[in-house]
Order: sequence, then structure tokens, then C-alpha cells
Amino acid sequence: MERSRKCMEKLKRMNMALNHSEPDRVPISDFFWGSFINRWKKELNLQDDADPYTYYDLDWRVTFPNMDPRIQSFKTLKEDKTEVVVKTGFLTTMRKRFDFPMPEFILWDIDTIEKLETFEFDDAFDRRRYYEAGDNQIAGIGDGFERNSPPWIETVETHHKDFPVYGSMIECSECLTRLIGQENTLYWMGMYPDRLGECINKIGQFYLDCLKAQIDAAEGLLDGMVIWGDVAFKQTMLFDPSYWRAYFKPWVKAMIDECHNIGLPVIYHGCGNVKLIFEDFIEMKIDAYNPLEAKAGLDVVELKKKYGNKIGFCGNSDIQVWETGDKKLIRKEVLRKLNAAKGGGFIFQSDHSVSSQVSGHTYDYIVKLVRQYGEYPLRLEEFDEEI
Repeated sequence: MERSRKCMEKLKRMNMALNHSEPDRVPISDFFWGSFINRWKKELNLQDDADPYTYYDLDWRVTFPNMDPRIQSFKTLKEDKTEVVVKTGFLTTMRKRFDFPMPEFILWDIDTIEKLETFEFDDAFDRRRYYEAGDNQIAGIGDGFERNSPPWIETVETHHKDFPVYGSMIECSECLTRLIGQENTLYWMGMYPDRLGECINKIGQFYLDCLKAQIDAAEGLLDGMVIWGDVAFKQTMLFDPSYWRAYFKPWVKAMIDECHNIGLPVIYHGCGNVKLIFEDFIEMKIDAYNPLEAKAGLDVVELKKKYGNKIGFCGNSDIQVWETGDKKLIRKEVLRKLNAAKGGGFIFQSDHSVSSQVSGHTYDYIVKLVRQYGEYPLRLEEFDEEI
């Protein structure tokens, strides 16, 4: 499938950055709330079909196959003009209020360790995950609500001409949060550590198989992979790092190795303060860590000074600063964080995603700043720091 000249330039830019070389300029992209996109189109007086990736010619996009343990349509339990309540392929009951930015997890069918031990996943290689439209929790229920999401492979093919396209896969920690809930995860970790560990191994094998099946289905169209898994909050990890190393880490490493074996770079997305295990990600040779939440005390400039080219960085521009709309503060935030791009190894993004509290004009200003000051050699004026 032929790709545009601009797409090839973006792919070169991404790969050079991830290989710790300086391309023509710092790559930039983001994850956008649907509510932000609506606000952005209205404030910039854009057409209904406008999207930030195309409008700004951003440098990469992420796609989401069906990762639900069970391949099934949403079961609607309630629906009116204000909200919808559905049961998903995670056997999870979710409430989505249309005036709220994110959904609420209400109930999990798998509410005992015994049910988790006997739970059977649908086939990871089932073609419906990759080739057919259908409901799925990750693509369909977030800040928006969508039934019958389009076939994943069609999304990949649609974007392949104009953007570097990354696939994505959740790992064990993200699955547990969705399948049994965070409270049960932590409680069973304490009460039944070995039994839960065996369940984690089963989940890990399933999602490793899903990753392999996704790569096979793409037939060479993917340019990289994002692995998703949250194990930390604002202060520190949600549980003991030794337990993560025993049960979660081996499956993350297996995914990374599978991608690297065929030349796909890996960006790991994990929220919260992961300082206790950050060097584990270096050991596993991930290409870049995302989102590096500033609100969790992470600072990409300090991380770059500490770790140099041992790992790449993706994100960390403080969304709370963006939300102020204060151009002076935003300019300082953007230019200072661009110090992390010295020598390559940095993709500019927010420290999670672009919310509806960010104005369209603010994001427009941020892109222009990155394009102006992100050209190599970097000249960051009064915000230049030695790395």
C-alpha cells in the first residue's frame, strides 16, 4: 500500500527520535477526547469532519482492535437521553452519562477469585477482533460512546497512507481493572497472591496471543505498538513492585520482545508515578514511556538528565497548565519540556490526553510553539537547560 511523501517523512522522524537521533524536528501528536475535538472545531470554525491529526498533520496515530475477553455485543440495561448502561465483553456493567467526560464502572460479573480461575477467554485469533465491525469496551466506551465500532483493519488501512500507524494491546494490569475492578484486584492480591498470580499468567498469555494475532492481521501495515497498563497513582505504585516483577513484568517483556523481533518499536503507556519500576522498563528495552504524568510528580527533563539515551520519552507536557489558557505559562511549559528532545528520544505530547478543558485556540498555539521551537538544532531561549 503506497504511502504519501509526508507520511514517510513522519515515519522517519518518529523512528529517528525513538533511536535517539535528532530528526528535522521533534515529533508531535496526542490522544484527544471527543469532547475536546467538538470544542476545537467550534472555536476554530472548522468543518464537521475536521480532526486534529489531519488538520495539524500530526506525526503518529494509535489504533485499537477488539481486546474484550468475550466477543459480544453490548447488552443494553438502560438507555435514555441522559445516559446509557450496558454490559460489555469484559462482563462489566458500565454507566455512561453523556454529560460526564468518563464512564463509571458499576458491577463486575467476575466477583470471586473462583470465578476468575474458571473464566475462559474467547479465541485471541478470532478474526472478528481484527476484521469485523462490532461492539467493544475499549474502543466504544470512554469519553464518548460508540456502538458497532468499525473493523480495526479498515482503520489501519485508512490511516496508513498519511500517518505512521501503531497498533495497541492492553496487558494484565489493565485487563484486571476492567474484568474484576481495582478493588478486587488489590484485595485478591493480598488474600490470594499465588492464586491471582496464576490467573495473571493466563491473562498474560491471552493478550500476548492477541498481540501476535493483531500483528499477523495487519500484514506489515503497523509501524509500532503501544502497550497499555496502569499500575500506579499520583504518589507511587498501587501495589508492591516485587509482585509486579513476579507476575506482570514477564508478560510485558514477552510483548516487547515479540514486537522487537519483527522491528516494531514499543511505546508503553502507564499512568501515575512509576519511579519504583522505571528502570525495569529500561531493562525490558521499551523504546519510549508514556504519558509521564506531570501531576504525578514526573518531569521529563529531569528524567532525561538522569537516564540519557537509555530510554525514550513520550508526553509529560502538563495538561493542567494547558487548561489555564495562559500563553505565558504555556510557552514556559512547552519550551522547557523540549529540552528533553536534545539528542532525540522525545515525542511531544500532553501528560495524558487533551481534555475538553483545553480550548481549541490553546492547542493551536501549542502546536505552533512545538513546530517553531522544536526544529533542530533546538533554540529554547531563556528556557534552555543543559542536558
